[in-house]
Amino acid sequence: MKLEKTTNIPSLPGRSYDDACGAAHALDLIGERWALLVMRELMLGPLRFGALRAALPGISANVLTQRLEGLEGIGAIVRRRLPPPGTAQVYALTPWGYEAEPIMQSLGRWGARSPLHDPMLPLSPVSLMLSFRTMFDPARAEDFEARIGLRLSGEDYMVRIGRGRVEAAREAIENADVVFTGTAPAVAGAVYGGVPLTALEADGALEVDGYRTIANRFITLFPLPPKIDVTSAAAAPGTS
Repeated sequence: MKLEKTTNIPSLPGRSYDDACGAAHALDLIGERWALLVMRELMLGPLRFGALRAALPGISANVLTQRLEGLEGIGAIVRRRLPPPGTAQVYALTPWGYEAEPIMQSLGRWGARSPLHDPMLPLSPVSLMLSFRTMFDPARAEDFEARIGLRLSGEDYMVRIGRGRVEAAREAIENADVVFTGTAPAVAGAVYGGVPLTALEADGALEVDGYRTIANRFITLFPLPPKIDVTSAAAAPGTS
């Protein structure tokens, strides 16, 4: 029995794999270059076109427009106007669009196991915040509770840790126990690259204000997964 093809559905943003597998269809939807990263930048809330482009410096205005139109067409994002006095147009994820975060987390952990992954490459503030939600190790946190403020490239973010959980959001950093001021790559250098805070401060890349013991503990709570052994991985069972 041949199934009838569903009609009245939005057209796909790019070429299709013509494969009924759900993973293949997901790639049909968000597999175009930059599409998933555009969604990543919206995970902490709506952004204007200019802010999106600034967060993804390798993308052209034309390609960003195409990706936004494609993601809007499939129902992953929406355009809306901010209420007065703002009235600017912003792009925001739909509830279904937000459901992609676990996909990004799994993909991030999987990719970080590659020996080719370099945690010291540039990354956006939102990417850093999402990495905290992905790499947080509750066992390392134990009874640790803290409010960590991050002022990254002029924008404020807050990370809350307590009861073995982590929250990361774009919000004011009032009442933070520690405030890191600098860039996302500088903070990532301390958290994922093993660069001492004192070295980053001496270079002028980072300022740390507040309880030093909390700052030193915070940067140890996000271990990267172990790298794969390429030699062992290449040796398939039964080939010796």
